[in-house]
Amino acid sequence: MSWEERSINSITEIVTKGTTPSTYGYNFIKEGVNYIRAEAISKDGRIKEDTFLKISSDCHEKLKRSQLKSDDILFSIAGMALGKTGIVKGNYLPANTNQAVAIIRPIKELINPRFLQFQFINPNFYELVNKFSAQAAQPNINLTQLKSLSILTPPLQTQKRIADILSAFDDLIENNLKRIKLLEQAAQNIYKEWFVNLRFPGHENTPINEETRLPLGWEEKKLSDYIDFKEGPGLRNWQFRTEGIPFLNIRMMSSGNLNFNSVKYLEIEEVERKYAHFLLKEFDHIVSTSGTLGKVVTIRKSHLPLCLNTSIIRFRPKQISIGKWYIKRKISSTEFLDEMRSFATGSAQLNFGPKHLNMMNIIVPMEKTGKEYERITNPMELKIISLLDYNQKLKAARDILLPRLMNRTIEV
Repeated sequence: MSWEERSINSITEIVTKGTTPSTYGYNFIKEGVNYIRAEAISKDGRIKEDTFLKISSDCHEKLKRSQLKSDDILFSIAGMALGKTGIVKGNYLPANTNQAVAIIRPIKELINPRFLQFQFINPNFYELVNKFSAQAAQPNINLTQLKSLSILTPPLQTQKRIADILSAFDDLIENNLKRIKLLEQAAQNIYKEWFVNLRFPGHENTPINEETRLPLGWEEKKLSDYIDFKEGPGLRNWQFRTEGIPFLNIRMMSSGNLNFNSVKYLEIEEVERKYAHFLLKEFDHIVSTSGTLGKVVTIRKSHLPLCLNTSIIRFRPKQISIGKWYIKRKISSTEFLDEMRSFATGSAQLNFGPKHLNMMNIIVPMEKTGKEYERITNPMELKIISLLDYNQKLKAARDILLPRLMNRTIEV
């Protein structure tokens, strides 16, 4: 049987969208039913569970139209990145979503849900969706437009084979992300145990300094004495190029990684002449300091070359007592984020800068303890980097294969 062109409307039970709880007088709560916003959906087809908000059961019942089911496809229909998709898993349920997200419920006798999602991820479809909003001040696509779009569909058996091939890449990526999360938690727990709770190896036999309340030989010092930090330059759009050295921006920072889809470039000679001191190095750590505070990314070799931007501060060790992995865990800690917020200024948008870091202190352990911490955590941190690089390669391979399967360059 041949491939057929079918409209979204013809292969789905419903295409609808969510509602904002405040419309009906409800607020978000600490525990309850999952509420999935457009921000939780990534361009590569994942839904980030750690971004879910919570609503009450009463609110969920009131928002009946947008109650989600397993294998529903979520599709962003408003905002700067239209067409981001994610598929609802059974363990998300019960769940609801907001007005910037379309709910697409496939008719499974006609379309494989995973195949349909991969069609949405297909660059050709993504570009088509974003053309709808090219002339609009606020990018969006309405449900009528979305229903009218068409995709090529082979027989169900072929759909499943294609979905299985592409899902194998996504499953590996997902498994690696779970491993990364466990390693991150383990490394952060060691940092907290040693440097917040002060239960480091040998603490039982280490006297406490009565004056500082720190272990003997430990000190509280100015952060600037032990960590080299720098904020990037503010550059206007006219200075950017279509190729050259990538210029970092906050939108590139996501879940401990960098997304180069929205990158802009600086001319190589211009960087060498004016901005060489803003070039990043392997194992630098960067933190977002405007808007969403405290997003942390460790720079990997695969990211380079890369130039620092304003509203992002990079961190490097200055002295041997404070190593690169101590710094990473320090700036990733809830204590550091709370301190950032306490110093930050601005009402509509919080801003934090080097002047605030100059007012902050850091616990400096004995050199022996600092070195031991780096030795123990180094394998974990390097494994995290290795898995992030592997995921990057898996995604690149999937993205090459996907359009070829969808346009039948490769038959299955």
